[in-house]
Amino acid sequence: MTPPLIHLAEAQKSAPVTDWAARIGWVVGLLVFVVFVYWLMRQGWKWRGTLQGDLPELPTAPADAGEPRLTMSGRYHGSTTAGQWLDRIVARGLGTRSRAELTLTDQGLDVVRPGAEDFFVPAAALRGARLDKGIAGKVLPEGGLLIVTWRHGDKEIDSGFRSDRAGEHPAWVAAIDRLSTTQQGTTEHHTSTTEHTETEGAR
Repeated sequence: MTPPLIHLAEAQKSAPVTDWAARIGWVVGLLVFVVFVYWLMRQGWKWRGTLQGDLPELPTAPADAGEPRLTMSGRYHGSTTAGQWLDRIVARGLGTRSRAELTLTDQGLDVVRPGAEDFFVPAAALRGARLDKGIAGKVLPEGGLLIVTWRHGDKEIDSGFRSDRAGEHPAWVAAIDRLSTTQQGTTEHHTSTTEHTETEGAR
């Protein structure tokens, strides 16, 4: 190899790294930035939980919930204020994503969550269900989420679930809608009967 070619080959080699202090400084700075962003997210989560502190304790399943209408294994993806898919609810553990086992009975919807807080939605609190594609920052294909709407305290809540077998979702929508409609009809009939009785008594 001629001398000019030797010099050219040497020039193409990477220059040795000598400024280790600067590189270490960049890495440390990046780690500090990541930790700071994570801390801000945690503070925002706690702040949101504080604002939602008036949310009542979640109901628990009754000892005798009745025969299951439907059961489902899947994931719980979070809850939001009804109709506002980005307004996440984090109080009472509702912000924690987890595995979930769902059981629907005449008494209501029982949600068992390994590693997170279980909760129960009484049948009278159910407001319906639908298929959707997003909730609380989670986006899936159209119809990939089962959204259950329910009332807790003075707030209506959308809770998102995804079955391990997404083909089950339509059956759940139909069953929850039937149960909630039946409950609302029963409540309206009871209210109407009570008002009629009071009116007759006043006469």
